[in-house]
Amino acid sequence: MSRIGKRPVAIPSGVTANIDGDVLSVKGPKGTLTLRLSDYIAYKVEGDEIQVNPANDTKEARSFWGMQRTLVSNLVEGVTDGFTKTLLITGVGYRASVQGRKLKLQLGYSHDVDLEVPEGLDVATPDQTTVVISGIDKQAVGQFAAEIRRWRKPEPYKGKGIKYQGEYVFRKEGKKK
Repeated sequence: MSRIGKRPVAIPSGVTANIDGDVLSVKGPKGTLTLRLSDYIAYKVEGDEIQVNPANDTKEARSFWGMQRTLVSNLVEGVTDGFTKTLLITGVGYRASVQGRKLKLQLGYSHDVDLEVPEGLDVATPDQTTVVISGIDKQAVGQFAAEIRRWRKPEPYKGKGIKYQGEYVFRKEGKKK
């Protein structure tokens, strides 16, 4: 029995959810998000909550149950509060700046890295070593943050690179003489 799946997803005031065919759409103050519904799961919108239950008693239905409930919860949270990821850049000469819909990174390569900001996401650089990504779709925010981080992952000796805020980088001792 899924402990996560058993709990209904609360719909706050100002948010509407409806099921149209095999698509759940959630509309809130920040926008609208949709989710394609799984055949293994039965969804029900009742009053101010969304119930997510297995459609039948198969192993596949039980294994999808908790994940689908979390995806529905992410839709509701995204249209009400949104999601943000903060990246910290460490290293001499490493910096970031936003120019229109492009993120320009200087990461010690012989060239600058220019990344196009996807639709629906906002990228800000409060200072040269911080990148804040925000949007209503949790998957899109995390994916773009991972693409930025992939250009220069934090290394364990000096700690240089791009890391998530709050991420712990295990530091190694250097070579001994």
